[in-house]
Amino acid sequence: MRHFSMRLTLCAAVLLSLPLTAQTAKPNDDLLFQTSQGWSPRVNVESGTVMVYGIDSTTAERIQSWRDHGYRVTVMTGVAWGRYADYLRGDFDGKEHWNETQQEKTGKLILHSGREVPYIAPSESYGRYLSVGVTRALDAGAQAIYLEEPEFWARAGWSDSFKKEWQSYYNEPWQAPDSSPDAQYRASKLKYFLYRRALAQVFDSVKAWSTAHGKHIPCYVATHSLINYAQWQIVSPESSLIHVGADGYIAQVWTGTSREPNVYEGVRKERTFETAFLEYGAMQNLVRASGHRMWFLNDPIEDNANHSWTDYQRNWESTLVASLLQPDIASYEVLPWPDRIFGSHGLYPTSEPTEANPHPAKAAIPSKYETELQTVFHALGDMRQPAHWLISGTPGIGVLVSDTLMFQRAQPLPSDHNLGNVYGLALPLLMHGIPVEPVQIENTYSSQTSGTPTLDHYKLLLLSYEGQKPPDPAFHPALAAWVRAGGALVVLDDDKDPYNRASDWWNTGAHHDATPREDLFQQLGLNSHAEGLHRVGKGIVLYAAKSPSALTYDKAGAETVRDLTHQAATAVNLPWKETTALALRRGPYLIVAGLDGNAAPQAIPGRFLNLFDSHLAETTSFSITPETRALLLDLDAKLANPATAKILAASARITDIHTAPNTLTFAASNIEGRDDNDLTAVAIHLPRPAKQVTVDGKAVQSTYAQQVLRLEFPSRAKPQTISITF
Repeated sequence: MRHFSMRLTLCAAVLLSLPLTAQTAKPNDDLLFQTSQGWSPRVNVESGTVMVYGIDSTTAERIQSWRDHGYRVTVMTGVAWGRYADYLRGDFDGKEHWNETQQEKTGKLILHSGREVPYIAPSESYGRYLSVGVTRALDAGAQAIYLEEPEFWARAGWSDSFKKEWQSYYNEPWQAPDSSPDAQYRASKLKYFLYRRALAQVFDSVKAWSTAHGKHIPCYVATHSLINYAQWQIVSPESSLIHVGADGYIAQVWTGTSREPNVYEGVRKERTFETAFLEYGAMQNLVRASGHRMWFLNDPIEDNANHSWTDYQRNWESTLVASLLQPDIASYEVLPWPDRIFGSHGLYPTSEPTEANPHPAKAAIPSKYETELQTVFHALGDMRQPAHWLISGTPGIGVLVSDTLMFQRAQPLPSDHNLGNVYGLALPLLMHGIPVEPVQIENTYSSQTSGTPTLDHYKLLLLSYEGQKPPDPAFHPALAAWVRAGGALVVLDDDKDPYNRASDWWNTGAHHDATPREDLFQQLGLNSHAEGLHRVGKGIVLYAAKSPSALTYDKAGAETVRDLTHQAATAVNLPWKETTALALRRGPYLIVAGLDGNAAPQAIPGRFLNLFDSHLAETTSFSITPETRALLLDLDAKLANPATAKILAASARITDIHTAPNTLTFAASNIEGRDDNDLTAVAIHLPRPAKQVTVDGKAVQSTYAQQVLRLEFPSRAKPQTISITF
């Protein structure tokens, strides 16, 4: 993220789904958070794992402060930027490295936060510097390493160090990246390579340290989605990091990335839920074939400090729901930077700025939002559940995307500013309830992956080479084989992308194709001009010479894409279904999102606890509207044995659970409240009303209805003992 990051694991959240016997929770890494600070009661998020941020002289002390409070401690540090002035000044190897600052054509330096924290154009010496810093973190006791945001701006490429790397990589003099599409494409490939090389150096050093100490220390990369990096005009070695030693990723998707506007039916606006759904989907797909780890980040606010708490809450609920609708992932970074959310300086507007009131009053996080957040944090630790769609359109449909989306984003002829080459294919389906997934091209051919081939998961794929190019000739035979085995491929491309002429495999050596699509159609046995629907083996190819980006600016463009996709689905007997909402069941949890449109509300019958409600309110016959974002606990599914007392949900870590025929006791701990108005909420199934409820020996009020007891009491970091007699 744009700020120094932090990860936290909620260690005892899974207790909520276990039998009510005495429990001793051990730290795990299903839930994470990140912080640059040491432990304090106000940021006691009560996960299992914390990511201590930064590799400096205070790292060991900060690690120990969290370890002293029972956390599993790992270390995260920035890759493209960080407080690395000792490297820039020459303290590391006796040489100054200021010339490794990323630089624009005008000579302007690209800085993250001041001259001593620039974005780096990484040399091999920089990779060695990061490796030494990470090794110190391992010596201090870090149990895993997270490398954050390897980012090279598309507008950069004029620094002396980059010119030197160009000469070494291409064996020819540097070319200005904006001098031609070919030069821009090649500059992006070099930027991609430089950060892959730097990360590989760190991975190798961590593995060497692990071998020398007889330990296994995993090394992960925290990165934005491919979709966001492409839209924000950043180059990063996204999919290739698994192949040079990464053990997995954190998907850095949050309001700040997902509220980036896109165009649909000619209207450009924020579509936070839909964009987040595609961003998380792209990251889920990144590890599907390899089996590597993936955590999904959620952030209760964002880096832009000028929005209101109401705006943050609404958008957080949208991104949270979008992440939970990806059934293959059940690990989460529950928040970054708890100090900026819960700390004394976490003051944000109480209403959205307007012309009449451009500087509204600021306040700390509302108590109800704080309670809601902690309820959800702990529920996230219980998401390793069987999952199936309750409401959705046709499954098994994907849009093919490649890391080369990042290679065409700057002058002289950048691809569509709004990334219509991706959104123009995906949004027409998603907005009508089809859970379309971005499919990583780099993971589709056998030389790059292991396990289940990525394409086997899909029945229908959409492809355009507008704004991206196939990175390897191995992709086309793999895609053609999938089609012949019964897949449906929809190709939308008018062949007018100037980057078709960039020097790459389809037009060099033995290849003489004007566009990469020509090579694909040769592999499919089709004439390159063969528009319409064509049988290829057991499958079909449907080609339309249209620009996906241009279709986004056309009111009828989305319908065109849906009609073509529907036609292809029918041709391979894939049942076509559209819906006005998405709803996924994960065990007893129900995740619901209404979609844009004028659909009439639809009801889901049952008894549910609303986990987005700070009081854990119960609702029946839940109603879905276009703006619905919901995380519900299905009481009927949760209560396998309704005669037994059971904790249903809580905004705290629950431990030391003991039951007897007429009593229930447990301990609760969470973030220290600012005062007694910051409350812990707990919902408990009791087969009969409570006779007495105490917290640390003091009687407290409770409510009881339909066999659900609800408690609210002031939040404390130190565990409080709750005793219930019934």
